[in-house]
Amino acid sequence: MNVYLVGGAVRDALLDRPIKDRDWVVVGSSPEHMLTNGYQQVGNDFPVFLHPDSGEEYALARTEKKVGEGYGGFECYAGDDVSLEEDLSRRDLTINAMAQADDGKIIDPFNGQTDLDNKILRHVSDAFIEDPLRVLRVARFLARYGNLGFSIATETLDLMANISQSGELEALTIERVWAETEKALSEPCPRAYFETLRQCGALAALFPDIDALFGIPQPEKHHPEIDTGIHILMALDQAVICSQNFNESDKLAVRFSAITHDLGKGKTPAEELPAHHGHETISEFLTKNLCKQYKVPNHAARIATLVARHHTQCHRAFELKPSTLMRLLESLDVLRRPETLTLFIAACEADARGRTGLEDTHYPQADYLIDAAQVIKKIDPKTLIDLGFLGAALGSEMRERRIRLLKDLKKNYTQTS
Repeated sequence: MNVYLVGGAVRDALLDRPIKDRDWVVVGSSPEHMLTNGYQQVGNDFPVFLHPDSGEEYALARTEKKVGEGYGGFECYAGDDVSLEEDLSRRDLTINAMAQADDGKIIDPFNGQTDLDNKILRHVSDAFIEDPLRVLRVARFLARYGNLGFSIATETLDLMANISQSGELEALTIERVWAETEKALSEPCPRAYFETLRQCGALAALFPDIDALFGIPQPEKHHPEIDTGIHILMALDQAVICSQNFNESDKLAVRFSAITHDLGKGKTPAEELPAHHGHETISEFLTKNLCKQYKVPNHAARIATLVARHHTQCHRAFELKPSTLMRLLESLDVLRRPETLTLFIAACEADARGRTGLEDTHYPQADYLIDAAQVIKKIDPKTLIDLGFLGAALGSEMRERRIRLLKDLKKNYTQTS
């Protein structure tokens, strides 16, 4: 048998990028031979094995035949007569259809290296259209490499549009759609993912409430870019900057919030445009529905819902009454979950900066809310208990004292501004 390094590891090595995972293709072997040599089979639909020492995946070279709808509608053949080129031909993009032999030689039957040099994402063959998941994968690759100058070949984008129009996207499981979306949100340029999906018609099919934001006007005074869809992409750009030092879970929460915070604006009656009074409640409702539909991780779903409901309060923080500010801090649960405030502020700041000409604007509301959260921590329940406050009276007294401290804080900010 012959073993080749394939796919992303070859591509990223040629791009001089870090290699996260290494995948291998085995030509001229069989499941029985792999098992005899100590490999552990893990694939049910086609033979994939784990190396006994490295734990890396080794797949038998295979061909695929379309027999049904969706991502899983394929019949696989993995006989020992399948060639390396046949295996590579079933892959999505030419830059992913290269292999490397033991001696370092690159096997490149579909000119992937040329496309890498030219920064082109191009499909390998017309079989591309058989797998609807490839629409999302190509969009995700552009989110990864778009900042390097990559673009999608016109003919590939045409095939993606054909897939979107065919109804095949409906056969994708919600898990597959979310997995690609979550990965895209972690990439350097996630806006490219949503722009590409919209360009080929997939955004309307998979995320209609996001797609509906494009073409919806906002007051030019507050949003020089006017178009709500453009605004959320700009907010996403800013969310990438605001979350760059966060862990992956927190990055997802902030970036997802940037995309969903204004969903309600797509439901504003035409006669009320460009104003969007009360859009926060609708945005919260639609965000909850989207999170439920795609089983968005609880952490990201919670932050996105809070941002959708309260982002305008954050922007108006200095105008809020102390009692209203207290309710906001209670909604964010800042005393028990202080990390929530950090993510909430990051998403709101991204929203504020995601406007034409305001990308570098200072966001003083952040310091104010952080100080407010610190101030209310000064009220010690033990001290009040010692004074005889218990039960409901204790809670009421704590809240009143905290509001008084917020009143003093607001006065101090007003005097120093």
